[in-house]
Amino acid sequence: MNKRISTLFTFAAVAVLGAALFGSTYTQTQIHGQSLDISKMDVSAIEQIHQMGGLQLVMPEAFADTDCGSLSSSGRKVVEFNLTGESVKLPIMGGKTYNAMTFSGQVPGPTLRVTQGDVVKMTLTIPAGEVTGHGNDMHASQMGASNFESINPGESKTYCYIAQVAGTFKYHCSGVKLIGMDQHVLSGMYGIAIVDPINGYNKLMVEKTAVSNGKVTMDRQFYDPDALEFQLQYNQLYLTPEGNYDAAAMFQHHNTATVVNGMQFGYVPNAVHNTLIKGDANKNIFVAQPWNGLDLKQYQSQLLYVENNQHVRLFIENQGNEPVFFHIVGEILDRVTQGNRVQAAGTETWLIGGSQGAIVDVVFDEPGAYAAVNHDYAAIYTGAATVFVAGDPFGLNPRLVAAGVIPAPVPSYAYALGNPSDAVPPMGMNSIKHPAINVHGLYTDEVASKKIADGAIPLWEVVPTLPKI
Repeated sequence: MNKRISTLFTFAAVAVLGAALFGSTYTQTQIHGQSLDISKMDVSAIEQIHQMGGLQLVMPEAFADTDCGSLSSSGRKVVEFNLTGESVKLPIMGGKTYNAMTFSGQVPGPTLRVTQGDVVKMTLTIPAGEVTGHGNDMHASQMGASNFESINPGESKTYCYIAQVAGTFKYHCSGVKLIGMDQHVLSGMYGIAIVDPINGYNKLMVEKTAVSNGKVTMDRQFYDPDALEFQLQYNQLYLTPEGNYDAAAMFQHHNTATVVNGMQFGYVPNAVHNTLIKGDANKNIFVAQPWNGLDLKQYQSQLLYVENNQHVRLFIENQGNEPVFFHIVGEILDRVTQGNRVQAAGTETWLIGGSQGAIVDVVFDEPGAYAAVNHDYAAIYTGAATVFVAGDPFGLNPRLVAAGVIPAPVPSYAYALGNPSDAVPPMGMNSIKHPAINVHGLYTDEVASKKIADGAIPLWEVVPTLPKI
């Protein structure tokens, strides 16, 4: 066997071994397609390869710069993202609680929002009293997975990366050296990172028709990039009757509940809406209203309010195991952006797989109540129904003005009641500011108090002081 054939055989053997180790479907034909002429190679290079035991396929120069010191002085904007990892008890539907794992005392964790090209400086701290370690895998990063290693209780870790790609990205606990990652994530340790395009969002084109001189013609309408924004994160809970994580149920895909931003039916009418529309707090106006009472404080369900003919942008992330068939009953999804590219326009439903996100732009033309659902019937009936109210479909403006709740008619009820804080992402370059924000979410009381200090409205305190309508 000559030297060239011997060397080729060695590389073929390495390729076969690599295929076995990494699950590659490399075929013998593909291996034969690889060729190496040793006569054209530097002898010293060949000797180095032998000494290393093989080729070093990725050289250090190929890695992205993730050194916090150099990135901080690189001229890029640095955004600090500080999280804690802690286990707490949080409520679930039916008046029970479950043993949740959280980033910073809330489910989902705080939303990170940056502009493409910014440096993210993420610090995760695990309190000394926490029962287990936690890590943080940020899908918006491009860096070695060793950065996501778990951190022991009483310790903290910082890493930095450049948010190079625009879009929506999941972040989640990586468990303890990957062990228990499913438990940590499906118990609440997940969140969303929004990376805005460096040049901002594009205008929205909506296809409509018009009648001109007795003929139906195309009448495309364009909306400014600025939009009223919401975030919706889908997941499942797998729980025992005692509120502990049930791994056996997860492996069988037998979920206990489907949640949006951590809660089942968290964005449906409550007793206040019953009173406004039906005149009776006990007369429900929706098929499921499990979070009715003011005594539930930040956990009382709230509706999402938008104006008619307003550009609305939805940041959606599927944090769980099951597909999300995103659909808005009574509306068309005017534009869907996924993977940093527009994927569809004028579509009815969009499939979002596990650990995948999408940006949906929509304009609500007519006043009304619209349910955004995961169009999997099991998901709808176990919690994945979110109600948007567009305009003034219930004719409440005259009554609200007469009662002195608002000084003049408003284009959406958000001006009177606000939108729920956990559904509103941080402001970006093309964000329309919400008229008001109320305190709502799967928060600990400490987190809810901070929201109030930051200006969010505690409706459980304000509503009883309002004039009777």
